[in-house]
Amino acid sequence: MPAWGVLVLLWATVEATKDCPEACTCQHLETMGLRVDCRGRGLTELPDLPAHTRQLLLTNNSLRSVPPGAFDHLPQLQTLEVEQNPWHCDCGLTYLRLWLQDRMPEALWLMHCASPNPAANLPLHNLTGFQLGNCGWQLQTSWPAVPVLAWLCCALLCTTEAKA
Repeated sequence: MPAWGVLVLLWATVEATKDCPEACTCQHLETMGLRVDCRGRGLTELPDLPAHTRQLLLTNNSLRSVPPGAFDHLPQLQTLEVEQNPWHCDCGLTYLRLWLQDRMPEALWLMHCASPNPAANLPLHNLTGFQLGNCGWQLQTSWPAVPVLAWLCCALLCTTEAKA
C-alpha cells in the first residue's frame, strides 16, 4: 500500500475514534463505523456514544436501565450486547425492550431481570408490557360506564311514564 494510503487509513481511524467514551475502548471497523467496547467497566449509566457506533458491547456492567431514545442517534448500530447487567425490568426498560424486539430479538433471551421481585431472574423476552408496568399510561374514556347506564335508565323510565 502506498504511503498516502496508510496515512488516509490512519487519519480515518483517528477521526473515527476521537469521540470514544472515556470508560470504553473504540476500534475502527473495516466495514466503516466503530466497535465501542464497554464490557466490564462498572458502568451504571450509558456513556455518550459516537454517532458512528456499529457494535456496542455493554456486557457485565451495572446497568439497570437505558433512557428512552438512547440509540436513536445511532443509525449504524447493528450489534448490541447487554447481558449480565442487573436490569430493573419496569416501564423504564420499555424503550430497550422494543428497540431489541425490532432489531435483534434474540438478545431479549439473554437479558435477565434482577428486579423488581415478580420479574427477577426472568428473561426480558418473557415479560409482557403489563408486567413491565403501565408507566402511567391510561386509556381515555369518553363516556364513563356508570353515568351512561344511569342516563339510559332515566330515559327509559321517562319514556315509559310519558306513555302511561
